[in-house]
Amino acid sequence: MADPELGHLPGLSSSYLDIGNKPETSPAGSGRSSPSINTGNGAGEQEERENGSTKFIDDIDEPESPNENSPIVHRYLTFETELPTPINTRATLNGDSSEPPPELPSLVKFTSPFEWSSSRKSFITWLSCIATAITAATAGAYTPAAQQMQNEWDVGTVPILVGVTTFTTGFAFAPMVLAPFSEINGRYPVFIATGILFAVCQVGCAVTQSYAGMLIARFFSGVGGSTFSTMVGGVVSDIYHTADRNTPMALFSGAALFGTGLGPLVCGFIAEYTSWRWIFWLQTILCGTIMVAIALFFQETRGSILLSRKARKLNKWYERREDAGYYGVTMPSESDPEKSVPQRIRWKVKSDEERSSLATMIYISLYRPFHLLLTEPVVFWFSLWVSFSWAVLYLTLAAIPLVFTTNHGFSISEASAVFAAMCVGALLSTVLSIYQERLAARLGKLSATPEGRLYFPCVQSGLLPVGLFMFGWTCAPSVPWIVAAIAIAVATMGIFSVYLAVFNYLADTYHRYASSALAAQSFCRNILGGVFPLITTQMYRGLTFGGASSLLGGIAILLTLVPWILVFYGPRIRARSKFASEIMHSGA
Repeated sequence: MADPELGHLPGLSSSYLDIGNKPETSPAGSGRSSPSINTGNGAGEQEERENGSTKFIDDIDEPESPNENSPIVHRYLTFETELPTPINTRATLNGDSSEPPPELPSLVKFTSPFEWSSSRKSFITWLSCIATAITAATAGAYTPAAQQMQNEWDVGTVPILVGVTTFTTGFAFAPMVLAPFSEINGRYPVFIATGILFAVCQVGCAVTQSYAGMLIARFFSGVGGSTFSTMVGGVVSDIYHTADRNTPMALFSGAALFGTGLGPLVCGFIAEYTSWRWIFWLQTILCGTIMVAIALFFQETRGSILLSRKARKLNKWYERREDAGYYGVTMPSESDPEKSVPQRIRWKVKSDEERSSLATMIYISLYRPFHLLLTEPVVFWFSLWVSFSWAVLYLTLAAIPLVFTTNHGFSISEASAVFAAMCVGALLSTVLSIYQERLAARLGKLSATPEGRLYFPCVQSGLLPVGLFMFGWTCAPSVPWIVAAIAIAVATMGIFSVYLAVFNYLADTYHRYASSALAAQSFCRNILGGVFPLITTQMYRGLTFGGASSLLGGIAILLTLVPWILVFYGPRIRARSKFASEIMHSGA
């Protein structure tokens, strides 16, 4: 996700702070964008220099209408700025003319995303979540093809599963580099560019004739697909205020877990009854379809980008008016708000000036997440908590086929069908998360502090160790297979709770540093998630199925203490944090 806090860093461009209280003017026709203070609708004190003397427009009894020789005043534009009334009296240029002034262009598409209609927000959210589910499915869809690929390339189980690891590695690193491009160009072009890469790499996986080619294609597939997971959280933040964010974030989290189960569920049948290459051809079709949908229907959600486009649109309109001989707008006078003064103006956006160079932004995007990870206890422990939970999720990609083919004699398709339990768990958790928060709000039990986000996860995250212990000791041949499948659904509900709690708590605690904190947990989560499938077979065979699951369940119990500690000591811990305390004291 793009880093919204970049403009607050020391050393970045902040010349607007040193200008004083006067809007700076540019000579007529210079086209220079001079830094200025945004004074809303006030005109400020504009200087006119004539014959070496200085006079102020506010001091003139009858101010002259602007013309081509009048200076241009640059003002900051916000979504709340009320556009001034244009002057429709045509300046005399080579005789009078009756040519009408150009019409104001439509600015509807530059409306603040926070002000979009509920139906428009819902459509963008659902489209983004479908893309997230398809991307998540790509990670797990690989494992049903493992046996066929082993036979074709004569490699072992672990080397084949490295394809999962390379995918998650691309998932981990790419967002840190791509985030600044989202900051500069917006969400839409980054989605399109990475989506094309994602679809092309699926073709590469389908046609490759070598093991090495598969690993390379999987890595770049992870790079391309990463934005449809990491940046969707940013899309939600773009269009929903904090108080309204729980439902879309629950849908996003549910889509990620649902897709992880859906991939192997569907592709297990493809692997058993057709060639493994059809697994990747199916993904190519799905990726291509969602990319067409995004290209046609997704709309830019990043507010700063829309505001910059609005400023450029208005400035071009002013230029067309001036080309037709119509100069200036009427601005309220600062000295007397009841009076208006004529001015030639151009709009600019503060975020454009605050933005650093691309190289600096990439450096910060790479550096700050690890700095927070190593210096902020909250970021470290939450990253460890969610990383372990995600690792367990990815471990099931190898554990379910191993356990159900060994103990219950399932075929590939039958073992893959067990992943339906993961999908069911994700759906139940999503619905529960949405309605429990609404119920708490209705009863007045919803706390406004970041710790208020942890009350439900404190209890529900306990489902992860419960599910792990239950799976380990009910997967024996003597126990009906459905019991172990239920255990998988229970563990998935616990993972969902952890995933959503980490996103919400870090976002509420670190505000403008939230994208860096979330990038830290995302990196750890995907790296550890990619490693666990490599050790699953050895661990489950070496420790026995029950012993391995019990070990994981014990670790999960210990990490379940993390939200409880923050519920009781969170404010004290945040007060001692350099970044979080800065947010608390500034009220940001």
